[in-house]
Amino acid sequence: MAQPQPYSVPVDSDYPKNVYWGDTHLHTRNSADAYSLGNLNLTPADAFRFARGQELIAHNGMRVQLRRPLDFLVVSDHAEYLGGFYRFNVDDALIRGTDVANKWQAFVDAGEIWKVYATFVASMEDPENNPPLPESTRRVIWEDVALTADEHNEPGRFTAFTGYEWTAMIEGNNLHRVVIYRDGAEKAKQLPPFSAQDSLDPRELWKSLARYEKTTGGEVMAIAHNGNISNGMMFPSVSVDGKKIDRAYAELRARWEPIYEVSQVKGDGESHPTLSPDDEFADFENWDWDNIGRTEAKEDWMLKHEYARGALKLGLEYEQSLGVNPFKVGLIASTDGHNSISTPQEDNFFGKFPESEPGPERLENILAGRLWKNWRIVASGYAAVWAQENTREAIFDAMKRREVYATTGSRISVRFFGGWSYEADDLHHANFLDKAYRQGVPMGGDLTAGPVDEAPNFIVLAVKDPDGANLDRIQIIKGWLDEKGGSHEKVYDVAWSKHRKLDPETGRLELVGNTVDTEAATFDNSIGATQLATVWQDPDFNPNARAFYYVRVLEIPRPRWTTIDAAYFDLEIPEGAPESIQDRAYTSPIWYTP
Repeated sequence: MAQPQPYSVPVDSDYPKNVYWGDTHLHTRNSADAYSLGNLNLTPADAFRFARGQELIAHNGMRVQLRRPLDFLVVSDHAEYLGGFYRFNVDDALIRGTDVANKWQAFVDAGEIWKVYATFVASMEDPENNPPLPESTRRVIWEDVALTADEHNEPGRFTAFTGYEWTAMIEGNNLHRVVIYRDGAEKAKQLPPFSAQDSLDPRELWKSLARYEKTTGGEVMAIAHNGNISNGMMFPSVSVDGKKIDRAYAELRARWEPIYEVSQVKGDGESHPTLSPDDEFADFENWDWDNIGRTEAKEDWMLKHEYARGALKLGLEYEQSLGVNPFKVGLIASTDGHNSISTPQEDNFFGKFPESEPGPERLENILAGRLWKNWRIVASGYAAVWAQENTREAIFDAMKRREVYATTGSRISVRFFGGWSYEADDLHHANFLDKAYRQGVPMGGDLTAGPVDEAPNFIVLAVKDPDGANLDRIQIIKGWLDEKGGSHEKVYDVAWSKHRKLDPETGRLELVGNTVDTEAATFDNSIGATQLATVWQDPDFNPNARAFYYVRVLEIPRPRWTTIDAAYFDLEIPEGAPESIQDRAYTSPIWYTP
């Protein structure tokens, strides 16, 4: 007897219905820099517990707890001397007696403790003269890391990923990548992390990931650190050996780096006013004065090799010339916190380093005495993932297919689809998702040639953070190649809160307004919208031109964390610090290929 057709439509639908919120980039005392900066006590287990909603005592002695726990977390401690500084300082027999530990002890005996930390910095730039801990030691520590993630992983309720950060730094330029495992400890522990002490070349990192998969049968990926402090090296035209990017490089990178960290503590990396002079919202939390080593000033030519929009345009150019797009990346954000505490929102910002935790002095202090004034630190951000369930497998697979997006600290819900047969009233149907997936592709997907003389349609739906600010507008950012191979971009306002119109002369939308009370560090939702949605068709579509489209959703202004601090501790807002901020979401692109 034939099975009857399901009465309930969702029974047969296999698309993701849930968005999960997480942080793919967090450090604990196992990281040499975090430990050296004062994170002496908070472990990976503490980080997982805090992410799940448990209370911790922060380094400043304050009690801290998330109002809304995370759905997933990657503890990504630096692979270089992973766990070594802590174990050395507590006289762990696993570390003591090794050549590295003997070197550190000589520094301590000479009263030059700062040189111990200097070995970590040097390991990222000069691995030949700064060798790693013995492999047997590294294997034991790495197994402990993987088992800790397994211990806190609870499929369906909370996902704890095994991960680490590969921390190459060439002449002060940041090439860091976070590595994430789909697997549990049984597979992950079989090979220790690949570190900058093994190689400073990202191609060697990608080859190590291939070896892991071949050896264990597992799965792994890398996520590039936001590139704004790489001084042009994150999305390069030449590889680290000075040779032009070729097809082999493009294939390796496309295979192993499906997503990119667009925003985090050290600035926002979507775009820059120099790259996008016609984009009035490109000047957002930009860190654009030098590199991570503070060794070389920023030059304008570097910017397109650092910011996501520039990289996406470069990717189209490489695809046309090489046949492969090395920079075909989805977009996420994360914290890059170093105090084991993941707090990406303006109103719960507990710092990213022990020195930047709340206190009356943090607004003016310079981190570690030489890096950056604390007020410049950015609260961002979240990795948002559309997945079928809260498990390692489902979330990892969603990242791999790029059905992910970034927010700079708010839990804005965003859907984005592209297709050839969407209609204006599709959003009015309760089951619009069935058509959206059936007749098109979601964020991270690919559109190929459609009907002759027809432009693609895009469905976009955004809903405000239930505990946050109303929405200002939805924008679609398009990048494309012309017939000569030159790249272009355009920002379209496609939906906005009511009572505003586009200026017919400039094409710009009137600003939404600002309800922020700076003195009280409050705002209200008397402006903006709780939900915005539209079906938009590209009015400038060229069927012969490679293109990408992604969505940017802006909230109405709210107080920046520095304004909240100034009100709480009765301080002046630091000169140069924004009083308000428009948090935002960036979706992964949808690519069109002729």
